Amino acid sequence: MTQDAPERRALVVEDDEDIRSLIEFTLGTQGFAVTAVDSGPKAIEVVRAQEPDLITLDLGLPGIDGIETCRRLRELTDAYVVMITGRDDEIDRLLGLETGADDFLTKPFSVRELKARVNALFRRPRRVEPRGLAAPALAAPGDPVDGATPPEPPPAPAPALPDHELLEHGVLRVDVDGRRAFHGDTELTLTRTEFDLLTELMRTPARVWTREALLRSVWGTDWATDTHLVEVHVGNLRRKIENGQKGLKLIRTVRGVGYRMETLPA
Repeated sequence: MTQDAPERRALVVEDDEDIRSLIEFTLGTQGFAVTAVDSGPKAIEVVRAQEPDLITLDLGLPGIDGIETCRRLRELTDAYVVMITGRDDEIDRLLGLETGADDFLTKPFSVRELKARVNALFRRPRRVEPRGLAAPALAAPGDPVDGATPPEPPPAPAPALPDHELLEHGVLRVDVDGRRAFHGDTELTLTRTEFDLLTELMRTPARVWTREALLRSVWGTDWATDTHLVEVHVGNLRRKIENGQKGLKLIRTVRGVGYRMETLPA
């Protein structure tokens, strides 16, 4: 890592001390600055203070469990979330993915698999905005106020900057480099994985993507048993990009094959 490269930060949320120490050590060897906590409320405090890039989250936390913790964390951060559980029930995986987890590990897991999955998440090319610039601008101290607070402006559309890759498909627009997605004039709130998935589909809208191809392209993995990751994230993405419009289908399932963007009328 060069001197000017930003340090990657990781948060480990695990109530088992031995497993917590193992994950903390493993991520430390991967170059992360690691903070480890044993509960959901502590995790929320750390996220508010540190803005981590990666979170490993135990599903079976005491008090506020991993599902609810993940739901609350997703309101605060777009960090990658790897959920870890001692149970192998499919319902646990589905609930975790639907609340915003990017990947899933079942105990017992190997250090090699943890490293491989984390590395796969961070191999996705992206251009991240500097920390702190996502919040709307506020009036600086000393600015004239004229005795009243001006009305809040409407959300700005995606900027058509010349060096940005821009994608359009019907009502959808994606500014790839700015990492912003829009349904009409409404900006969509997508997780990192949902954004990367939408970008891949929109770059080649006529292509039918198999689940395995999406796993390789978006998740950077060839684990064929992980196709459920694709299915759940496509379902979550559909609900967001359809923006509550009944009958609107923007991603089509090609039976027995995979997914493609819906064909638009000429």
